[in-house]
Amino acid sequence: MTLSSAGRRDALRAGLLLTPPMLWLGVAYLAALATLFMTSLWMQDDFTGDIVKVWTTENFHDLLTIPVYRTIALRTLGIALVVTVVDAALAVPIGLYMAKVASPRAQRWLVIAVLMPLWASYLVKAYAWRGIFASDGLLSWIASPFGAGTPGYGLVATTVTLAYLWLPYMILPVYAGLERLPGSLLEASADLGAGSWTTLRRVVLPVVFPAVVAGSIFTFSLTLGDYIAVRIVGGTSQLLGNVVYDNQGTANNLPFAAAVATVPVVVMLLYLAAVRRTGALENL
Repeated sequence: MTLSSAGRRDALRAGLLLTPPMLWLGVAYLAALATLFMTSLWMQDDFTGDIVKVWTTENFHDLLTIPVYRTIALRTLGIALVVTVVDAALAVPIGLYMAKVASPRAQRWLVIAVLMPLWASYLVKAYAWRGIFASDGLLSWIASPFGAGTPGYGLVATTVTLAYLWLPYMILPVYAGLERLPGSLLEASADLGAGSWTTLRRVVLPVVFPAVVAGSIFTFSLTLGDYIAVRIVGGTSQLLGNVVYDNQGTANNLPFAAAVATVPVVVMLLYLAAVRRTGALENL
């Protein structure tokens, strides 16, 4: 039995409608990455500033051989790792209290408190931290009676600001993971004579580890791609996002901006591959 052309069109249309939406999102994402990589292999004419669509690896050669770009890449990676570790260290005790100590009524209020910063504007929160780290800001006012200096704008301010911005993305997965931890396991650990630290290390941490990994994907990737916070509180420091923004805007060198943008993509692919090898995602 063969279908007519109209029948084939109807079947194709039905198949398109029945295709899972996530598949189309994946196709769009991969197409965007392919376009990004293709653009990174073009070059800019130094005289006219026009994009020359000739295949070349000159952009990646500059990215690897010019020391300042290596420094910026390592700085971005280091800040992303520090932000992730800081958020994990804060999220585990907060999530543990929310899931196992707080009453059901308090849990609801604590979840709302964690979500409320997400309702505020990114710029409002970043500029609030700019006021805190200013030379005449809150931090300076608190430290002045003790004769202590303040870090001011720079990498410390950038790390603190980003850790604050992305903290809810770590707390929520940790809370959800610990909520599934049976209370009987904690009681059994206490009955067997284990102390608080032993219970935390041998019972809580193995359960919460997959949730921490899931949250780290958000905090790590969001920090890698951020360029606004460092402009607000970073002083003269730069991250990879700033290099992409400056070359795409001020310098109008879109091919080199695309080449720089492939660095966070490659880092995230390696990070996800490492996460997959741990088996943490399968245990979520």
